[in-house]
Amino acid sequence: MPGLFLEDLSVGQSAELVRAVAEADLVAFAEVTGDTNPVHLDADYAATTSFGERIAHGMLSAGYISAVLGTTLPGPGAVYLSQSLAFKRPVRIGDEVTARATVTAIDAAKARVTLATTCLVRGKAVVDGEAVVLVPRRTTA
Repeated sequence: MPGLFLEDLSVGQSAELVRAVAEADLVAFAEVTGDTNPVHLDADYAATTSFGERIAHGMLSAGYISAVLGTTLPGPGAVYLSQSLAFKRPVRIGDEVTARATVTAIDAAKARVTLATTCLVRGKAVVDGEAVVLVPRRTTA
């Protein structure tokens, strides 16, 4: 299933997805990545931190950005080239995260698209960044 082609994209185009963070997501993420930092998995330990409770892995939210890019904008066929990330606030179990990507620049000569990326919880940024992806061109017969 192809995604959007370079010719389908325009500056300002945006897409998003919404995910609620469940306790099982933290456990699965830790299992897959090996990141078993107790701030994510151990309630007693997390209670002693500045967060006061368990928080989600920052890269879990970054994964939601990847999902937007890989499934919607530009979607299947896009190749991630780079991603900058700034983690602004913690994400807690039960939070609803909105991941959004917005096209900010198109380099038609190189078939590269730059997108502003963000994750929001209750309207506040928890992750901000910028992605660059390689986007397939529409083939002409």
